[in-house]
Amino acid sequence: MTIGNSSSDSERRAFLDSIETMARLDPGGMLKIVGDLPGQIRDALDIAGRAEFPQHFAGARCIVAAGLGGSAIGGDVVRELVVDELRVPMAVVRGYELPAFVDRDALVFVSSYSGNTEETLSAYSIARERGARMVCITSGGRLAELATRDGVPLITIPQGFPPRTALGYMFVPMLVALARLGYVRGAADGFEEAEIILRDLGVVLGPESPTSVNQAKRMAIAMHGRIPLIYGSSGITAAAALRWKTQINENSKTHACWNVFPELNHNETVGWGAPEDIAKVLQVVLLKDKGDHPRVQRRMEITATLMGGASGIDEAHSLGRSKVARLLSLVYVGDFASLYLAFLYGVDPKPVKVIDYLKGELARE
Repeated sequence: MTIGNSSSDSERRAFLDSIETMARLDPGGMLKIVGDLPGQIRDALDIAGRAEFPQHFAGARCIVAAGLGGSAIGGDVVRELVVDELRVPMAVVRGYELPAFVDRDALVFVSSYSGNTEETLSAYSIARERGARMVCITSGGRLAELATRDGVPLITIPQGFPPRTALGYMFVPMLVALARLGYVRGAADGFEEAEIILRDLGVVLGPESPTSVNQAKRMAIAMHGRIPLIYGSSGITAAAALRWKTQINENSKTHACWNVFPELNHNETVGWGAPEDIAKVLQVVLLKDKGDHPRVQRRMEITATLMGGASGIDEAHSLGRSKVARLLSLVYVGDFASLYLAFLYGVDPKPVKVIDYLKGELARE
């Protein structure tokens, strides 16, 4: 069951307000999994609270989060949450290799939800060869086997989730570890507030909430048949914008792009001078946070006036006081919107057959 690109907004609204229709398109229960992010965060806090981190892991001169896809976004989230407090550089590495600066004085978080991501296993081997201090975060697989064999601290998270839906399990243990090892203090605050905000927000964004009051459904309708262009800014909305883009890719099975202010004002902004037939296929989403630099806020206002040829411009605003709550509130809207967009396209959001095919072909070599 699908709804055509030529359908009216009222038809799209009726489609997304049908609980029965969405249930048929969601046999894997993605709406339930995404909606339970507050519970996942609480569970991740309990798991991380039981973990042991050697005290000599404190005092590293750099921190690296190695992972891919849904296992890497946790590193992006943590980096943005701690950047104002962390006294050593932190990098997120997506690939087979590690930078030359990773040595025995580096703290490396090796994250793979499945435990079998070949790029991440390569990074593990390199980090171990160089004597780096390592913490592994995984649900099992080869990574768990290697960590157990080598005596590397291992945080085991629950199995059975699509990796992209395990965000809480991937980032919370990393942040807790940095706090307990003395790298950060205030950055680890805000989880209680985040849980409360997400639970309240889930009522408004969930499938039983009608389109008239459901921002995620309305955004999905606006993005349907168009290419979403997600704009954040340097800081927590950068991680949120990347998350929106990848969730639309994997859940909605369609293209999406993302960028950040103020960098995009030095290049991408010029693209809004393209012919109108190009611009009109773009649906812009501006992610806004009260922590945005005042000049960035002004840049967003001016840039919006240059995007008149776009199909439309939506805004999502963060909620809460703490950085954790504000970032996750933006993520939550995007996660739900990507599911509703999948339903409008008539696709099951859970499978990622293209990725499975690619991995199968690589495994044959």
